[in-house]
Amino acid sequence: QVQLVESGGGSVRAGGSLRLSCAASGSTIRNVCMAWFRQAPGKERERVARIVSADSTSYADSVKGRFTISKDNAWNTLYLQMNSLKPEDTAMYYCAVYLGLVCTDDPGRYSYWGQGTQVTVSS
Repeated sequence: QVQLVESGGGSVRAGGSLRLSCAASGSTIRNVCMAWFRQAPGKERERVARIVSADSTSYADSVKGRFTISKDNAWNTLYLQMNSLKPEDTAMYYCAVYLGLVCTDDPGRYSYWGQGTQVTVSS
C-alpha cells in the first residue's frame, strides 16, 4: 500500500511559479513510475508529466519547457516545478504511482493517487 500526500498548490498570477510536492510512504519510489495529472472542471484528467528516473521523463506538449518533474529518493518525494504559469494551467493536480514494468500515460492504470492540490493562475 502506498500513501501519497500532495502539497504546494496555491493561487498565483500568470508568469509566476509554484513547486508541488508529493510525499510517498509505504513503499520506496526509486525506479517506480510516477506521474502528475491535472483535472480542470468539466475536463478529463490529463497527464502532465511522468518519471521513472532522472533520465526517464516525459511531458505533455502544453507544459514542455515550463514544468520540470523530479524525484528525491532520499526523501521519497516527487516534485513538479512549474514556471511561467498560464491561466490554462488552473486545475486540481494529482500525483500517482504506477507499479507496472513500462511507464504509462493512462490514468486508469495508476494504482495509487494523492488527494490533489489546487493550482489557480489568474491573468
